[in-house]
Amino acid sequence: MAHVPYRSDLDIAMSEVSNGEVTGSDWRRGLPLLRGTQVTLRELRRSDAASLCALLTTEEVARFISPPPSAVHGFERFIDWTRRQRIAGSYACYAVTLRGVDTAVGIIQVRALEPGFGIAEWGFVLGASFWGTGVFQESARLVLDFAFDTLRTERLEARAAVANGRGNGALRKLGAVRECGLRKSFHHDGEFVDQALYAILANDRRAAASAIAPAPRLH
Repeated sequence: MAHVPYRSDLDIAMSEVSNGEVTGSDWRRGLPLLRGTQVTLRELRRSDAASLCALLTTEEVARFISPPPSAVHGFERFIDWTRRQRIAGSYACYAVTLRGVDTAVGIIQVRALEPGFGIAEWGFVLGASFWGTGVFQESARLVLDFAFDTLRTERLEARAAVANGRGNGALRKLGAVRECGLRKSFHHDGEFVDQALYAILANDRRAAASAIAPAPRLH
């Protein structure tokens, strides 16, 4: 489910680190923590490289995503790159951790498709042992709130391989609408595969929130 727009030719060392609490308004300085009942989402750290390499390079996980780095040092360079892109204001990438356990078990990313995040794309990947546990759904909803409330996104797109039944189902549960099919749009493991394009609109989320809001009390 995750397409990582990562360019290895831009790899450089990066020492800038955000420590402590960050508010949503200054997310370029460091991503704010997003907390749920099961999960805490935080900025990626270089120390996450080993767990991400172990969890995200298995055949089961990697079959529907862009090829991940093949070694820990590759994930370290990717993490450095995510920080540069966050500072530039074009990309945000969260580590998914369980509450009380500060080990990255996946990532969720949002990248701008136009300046200012009015139109953006998101992607996500989670270690297989955490599938079906509710970790993804809660993490995704936290990132949706961040995208629409903090980044002020109006349209959030996602692509999923048509054969990825789990990924397509997850997007539909989150309220994403399948808009079209993209034939042979993803090159993976030596072949071109079909994808589905989904979108969630800010207007749709506002309408859904209004529909479930309690009716006003009459006196």
